[in-house]
Amino acid sequence: MDVRLTSEQRQLRDAAAKLADDLGPGSVQDLGDELRVARLEKTVDTTGWRSLRSDGASGVEVAIVAEEFGRGLVDVPFLGPVLADDLTRHVLDTQPSWAIVVGAEAFDTRGIGRAVALRDNMIDSVDTGDTVAAADLTRQFAELGDDTEHLGQLSADHAQRWYALALVTTCADLVGTSRGAQATACDYVKVREQYGRTIGSYQAVAHLLADNEALIEGSISVLRHAAWAVDELPADEAVRAARVAKLYSARAARTVCENAIQVHGGIGNTWECLEHAYLRRALTSTELFPVSLKEIDRGLS
Repeated sequence: MDVRLTSEQRQLRDAAAKLADDLGPGSVQDLGDELRVARLEKTVDTTGWRSLRSDGASGVEVAIVAEEFGRGLVDVPFLGPVLADDLTRHVLDTQPSWAIVVGAEAFDTRGIGRAVALRDNMIDSVDTGDTVAAADLTRQFAELGDDTEHLGQLSADHAQRWYALALVTTCADLVGTSRGAQATACDYVKVREQYGRTIGSYQAVAHLLADNEALIEGSISVLRHAAWAVDELPADEAVRAARVAKLYSARAARTVCENAIQVHGGIGNTWECLEHAYLRRALTSTELFPVSLKEIDRGLS
C-alpha cells in the first residue's frame, strides 16, 4: 500500500480541518452556543460529506474527515450518517441523512429522527425517541422507537466491509481526539509559567507530551492501513486490520487524554478545561463497536 495521500485527499483533509477550526467548539462554553451549532450543521450538510460512500469515496477519505472532526470536537452528526449512508446505498435510491443504531440505542441523533440498524445482515430503519444521557458532550444518543421498516439485506461480504468501516471511522475519531487533546496541552504548556519558566521547559512535562506524540504516531499508522484495507483487502482481513487499529487507538487515546489533563495541573480537573471533553469523546468512541483483546489473533503485545 502507498500511505501517501493524493492531492485530492490532502485537499479534503485541509477543508475538513478548516471547517473544524472555524466552527468547532473552542471552549466548553461554546458547546452550548446554539447559533454556532446551527452554522456548523448547515456547513456540514452543504459539504455532502455525510454521503461520502454513496458518492464513491474510499475508506481512507471517510477516515480523513472523521479524524479532523474528532480533532476539532465537531458536535453535529457525521459518524452516524456516514455509516448509515454506507448501508442504505445498497438498498435505497436516495440517501437520507439518518443516524446509526449501536446496540440498543441510536447514535449521532442531534436533529435526526430516524436511524438505521444492521442485524444479521438485514437492514432496518427505526424512528428515534428521547435523548439518552451520555458522557460525550459533543454527540447524542437516543432511545429507539417502535416504528420499524425493513429496507433490505446485505451480502455477507458487504456486511463485513461495513463493519470494518464502522471500526475505522471510530478509530479515526479516536486518533483525531488524541491529536486535539495533545494540541490543547501543548498550547497550554507554552504559556503557563511556574517559578519563572514555562512548564513545557520542565522534563517531567515534556516527557509526558513526548510519550503522547509517540502514541499518536502509532495510532496514525495503524489507522491508515485499516482505512486502506476497507476497500483493498478481502473482507475478513479488512476486519482484522480494523480491529487491531481500534484496540491500539482506543488504548492510546485514553492515555493521551489523561496525560493532557495531567499536564494542565489543577485546572485540568475543572469543568472549564476543554480536555475533559476530549476524554469523554474518546471513551465514547471506544465503546462504539468495541473490540476486546481476545478478538485479536496477532499483532499486539
